[in-house]
Amino acid sequence: MPRGNPVIRVLLTLLFVRPRIDVTRAVLVVSLGWSFRVAVPRGAIQAVDSVPWRRHSIGAHGWRGRWLVNNASGPLVRIRIEPTTRGRVLGYPIRVRELTLSVDDVAAFLTDLR
Repeated sequence: MPRGNPVIRVLLTLLFVRPRIDVTRAVLVVSLGWSFRVAVPRGAIQAVDSVPWRRHSIGAHGWRGRWLVNNASGPLVRIRIEPTTRGRVLGYPIRVRELTLSVDDVAAFLTDLR
């Protein structure tokens, strides 16, 4: 994830909410410390696209399976997932069918996932 605003970075550190994206051959893991976590099997990733818009909110926000997880306003990428994947937000189980993330280098991230 991008380094983001230094003030936000300090605030997230104080709250033990460290943003992290791990890409392996088998799985994409996205987490915001204790507040959000999802592990998406690579086979469930149907599409990955860059997103032209920016968001000014920070954190994990979602509704009906569509989640935005960011620590910066952009750049953003959208991942479509089928079948839906289980995750957790604040300890509660969720279903994720679409995940929008802030990343430092969109081209490198897209290459890693394709």
